[in-house]
Amino acid sequence: MSAVYNFSGKVVLITGSSAGIGAATAVGFARSGAQVVVTGRNGQRVSAVGKQCSDVSPNGLTALEVTADVSKEVNRLDVLVNNAGFGLNTGITDPHFGQTFDQMFATNVKSAVILTQLSVDYLMKTKGNIVNISSIAANMTVPSLTGYCMTKSALDMFTKCMAAELGPKGIRVNAVSPGAVRTLARSTRGGEAIEDTDRFYREVSARYPVGRHGVPDDIAKAVMYLASDHAQFITGTILVADGGNLAASVNLTSTK
Repeated sequence: MSAVYNFSGKVVLITGSSAGIGAATAVGFARSGAQVVVTGRNGQRVSAVGKQCSDVSPNGLTALEVTADVSKEVNRLDVLVNNAGFGLNTGITDPHFGQTFDQMFATNVKSAVILTQLSVDYLMKTKGNIVNISSIAANMTVPSLTGYCMTKSALDMFTKCMAAELGPKGIRVNAVSPGAVRTLARSTRGGEAIEDTDRFYREVSARYPVGRHGVPDDIAKAVMYLASDHAQFITGTILVADGGNLAASVNLTSTK
């Protein structure tokens, strides 16, 4: 990804940035001059992404690899990207549905709510903005992904509510809604066989109007646009980046 935007002097925090969309977003911001804060549960992956960010930084900035309180490491925040999230193949008849739904809600919704609340004072000072990572699953039914669809719908509404509430404080809030994007999480989720995952993405590529599935950089570019000064008049928007899937009314099915 080329450095289209200039985020020099900006501090960007991306949750769940040790792999996939989060990692691509972190590297993209770093390449554009930002001081990036990389977070994640896997320390080795966090360090690897941190090194990538440092390697591409035009200002020679070292990415912060955070597993604790970010406020102890940086004293400002310009962009918050609420990317951490996951989905599980489970339906209402699953005896463990309640437990898995609670897990998904905590990660996909509650974490974004809490981080947004904690970030408001910092973002008011910088006139910064927030980008949430949603999913087209928020606007469609996907067999066996009931909980995931519900939590992403909640995140979309949270995005709109925050845009209305925080706009007068000088904070923009938007979301990117990806279609099928091949990431490590998708490849390993639920114990799916590699051949099942490969078949899923072949089917997606055949059905999507653009003729391919998404890659993490596709979403990273959308995030960076919304976070940039080019989008100063945009807030409360759910930017769909799905290769034309929703427009063509293509319905995905579970790989199981």
